[in-house]
Amino acid sequence: MAILVLGGAGYIGSHTVRALIEAKRDVIIIDNLETGFAQSIPKEVTFYQADIRNKKELDKIFDQETIDGVIHFAAYSQVGESMQNPLKYYDNNVNGTAILLESMLEHEIKHIVFSSTAATYGEPTRIPILESDPAIPANCYGDTKLTMEKMMGWCEKAYGLRHVALRYFNAAGAHPTGIIGEAHEPESHLIPLILQVPNGQRDFISIFGDDYPTPDGTCIRDYIHVMDLASAHILALDYLLAGGKSDVFNLGNGVGFSVREVIDICREVTDFDIPEKIEARRAGDPAQLVASSEKAQKILGWKSKYADLNTIISTAWQWHQKNPNGFNKQ
Repeated sequence: MAILVLGGAGYIGSHTVRALIEAKRDVIIIDNLETGFAQSIPKEVTFYQADIRNKKELDKIFDQETIDGVIHFAAYSQVGESMQNPLKYYDNNVNGTAILLESMLEHEIKHIVFSSTAATYGEPTRIPILESDPAIPANCYGDTKLTMEKMMGWCEKAYGLRHVALRYFNAAGAHPTGIIGEAHEPESHLIPLILQVPNGQRDFISIFGDDYPTPDGTCIRDYIHVMDLASAHILALDYLLAGGKSDVFNLGNGVGFSVREVIDICREVTDFDIPEKIEARRAGDPAQLVASSEKAQKILGWKSKYADLNTIISTAWQWHQKNPNGFNKQ
């Protein structure tokens, strides 16, 4: 019996695949390689290049393979792009997930762990955020993820699908060995963008808004190491396979860092003076997002191994120094 990882060639998906292999699990990857990278796929796995919106392809794979459960990362995830092109996000994230669930249920696969997001909360009513807090997304990306959560909830009532939605905060860092790391085309995440400055790929880092209601005026986020996210996905799937009930869990370290603080730590880690430039705010960016992960710790037995932001950034810097162009040829 194998674990199917959808989007397993992407950033968080590829790190989860490595964690599954390290845990001696059989892994199958489905990825259309639109944003993922073939170079990140280990030889030990079975790989299908396919799109979750193509039911015929999914049915064929489910007919061929014996699958225990599904871990779902196959979604677009850029806040800014989602505000400019919402139909693209609803087509892939919502419609794609509907097609996936239909095929899963037809093949009697009823356990799925879903990569959700803190963006489901929108502007939080309190810090740290609890899973029971209102979910009122401030951007289209967050709304598509919340819709996916609701879809799985209704599928449980109708068909007995059991699911876990992991609402995680800002993923960062790289595999400790440096074998894989974060690469997007184009890059949009804060830490790799900052590290492009000491890597000689940009002259400065942009700060989008310095007038938020925070101590230094810049947005505050909770950063979590990608391998800690990977371990949570495995724990969540094992929890479901052992009979656990459907649920939603936050994943974060419970500590918020402002954009300026992250830049300062990058300066410390890289020993490089990183110039900054203030730009206008971006649409859909909440002022603060910090998680309470007590529920995941209590129910899933999850605990972050790489909680220190200096450590998170150091693993990222190790990857980016050796791979300044990501998975592309150097």
